[in-house]
Amino acid sequence: MRDAVNEPTLIARYIDLPAAGRTLCRFQLSEPRRFAPIQKQPLNRIAYSAAHVVADVWTTGTPALDCAIDWDATISYRKRLWSLGLGVAEAMDTAQRGMGMDWPTSLELIRRSIGASHDMPGAVLACGAGTDHLDPLAAHSLEAIIAAYEHQVAPIEALGGRIILMASRALARYARSEDDYHHVYDAILRQLENPVIIHWLGDMFDPALAGYWGSSNLDVASEIFLQIVNRHADRIDGVKVSLLDKDREIALRRRLDPRVRMYTGDDFNYAELIAGDEHGHSDALLGIFDAIAPAASAALAALAEGDEKTFHDILSPTVPLSRHMFASPTRFYKTGVVFMAYLTGAQDHFTMIGGQQSARSISHLAEIFRLADRAGLLPDPELAVSRMQAVLAVHGMSS
Repeated sequence: MRDAVNEPTLIARYIDLPAAGRTLCRFQLSEPRRFAPIQKQPLNRIAYSAAHVVADVWTTGTPALDCAIDWDATISYRKRLWSLGLGVAEAMDTAQRGMGMDWPTSLELIRRSIGASHDMPGAVLACGAGTDHLDPLAAHSLEAIIAAYEHQVAPIEALGGRIILMASRALARYARSEDDYHHVYDAILRQLENPVIIHWLGDMFDPALAGYWGSSNLDVASEIFLQIVNRHADRIDGVKVSLLDKDREIALRRRLDPRVRMYTGDDFNYAELIAGDEHGHSDALLGIFDAIAPAASAALAALAEGDEKTFHDILSPTVPLSRHMFASPTRFYKTGVVFMAYLTGAQDHFTMIGGQQSARSISHLAEIFRLADRAGLLPDPELAVSRMQAVLAVHGMSS
């Protein structure tokens, strides 16, 4: 096994961070881990990173209302993910879909990402299609919901994109029984050109999706989900399950048609789900991979070489960070994702569309800093310290 992680000499670095009792406490940084560049051997897991978008700080519009994207920085970030051997799941909830990112902007993002993927040999890309352009306050028939899915699927397929079929807030609101879910998904899946990924996004990520598949009882919902998926196994590449429940994911995984992959969406338990057991494993489609991309890449390369110990040595320290970032209310995890991009130098500012950089407290952000450091994920500690200090200063916490 090649040396996946090199450990340079420790250099003392400090920063004063907010702590209990409304005080600042000195925190000593550790030395970052130096992850070896991705090797060219194929991975034995398919791994997508759901990717965030970089806001345009030069916009003259209203940040709380307008969806202004820095296209060059956003596409550059996707190229970074591809260069690490990760796939990109485009225009998903990590890109603030439904929380600042509208459908017209999402389609433009998809168009640009598909174009950029052509310049990256081996780039893997799948794109979210849903019904989020529908008026959330209006009543919608099942046929209108089917038409809404078609409205988004058609241009993505015309661009040559692969589809991730996103959960529909409109369907969650207006479906009256499990039969309505069967009707809508049957209608859409029968007409798609290529196998798709179906996303089951739990209500911890989006409260508007409570009771999805026609029941608030997850055991009942799981049965309906499996019925739909296994009936259309020839049209489905895989399913992404985002319930933060490893036991349920494993149970579902074992009951899927063998042709259907399980893509874990469990940002609490991804390491053990990807590693798998004697009955199988999960592939990955994760928002946390955006924040820990170099570590995820190195870990997956180790796993492909049969070195499960190194895989866990790299990924296990990232799990406390992920659990903190995805803590309730989970839907605000995107703030942590963008904060990590800022701390690590992957983008130049900590600003989000919709002003979502303010969705988490300074204490929450300080803990992200601590946990990222403990996982060895801050490649340039001096840069991370200076940027953390800038954020603290904005909050009136200069030491």
